[in-house]
Amino acid sequence: MKPTTTTALTDITREADVKFLVDNFCEKVNQDEVLSPAFKAVARVYWPQHLFTLYNFWSTMLFGAKQDKSEAALPKNLGLPTEGPLCRRWLQLFDATVQEHFAGPKAEEAKVKVLKLASLFEPKSSLTTLQA
Repeated sequence: MKPTTTTALTDITREADVKFLVDNFCEKVNQDEVLSPAFKAVARVYWPQHLFTLYNFWSTMLFGAKQDKSEAALPKNLGLPTEGPLCRRWLQLFDATVQEHFAGPKAEEAKVKVLKLASLFEPKSSLTTLQA
């Protein structure tokens, strides 16, 4: 039997953690067989700028306004799926990314805030949980 090593997860406490979260989440989206084609068909994203925008947005959401408010405001078009199964899948990937890499109050706050963000897009939905 192989010995297993367990690394304790830490909370999201600094800008580097936000960058790690966003990078890993975007990698999941780009590899997802459902979201990747839909995202690429609609978004036509210039990734360096998109990632920079997401880093600023999530840093502000979790740590307060550190950047210029215009940089941290919710971008008008993130190319995100805004309703139905695609939105639910996007939320599931975000939740999974947080759970795989972080644990603590800020990690939980990120999961709550992404649900609130989704409710802005789909206010009539029952996006109160990330379970399928």
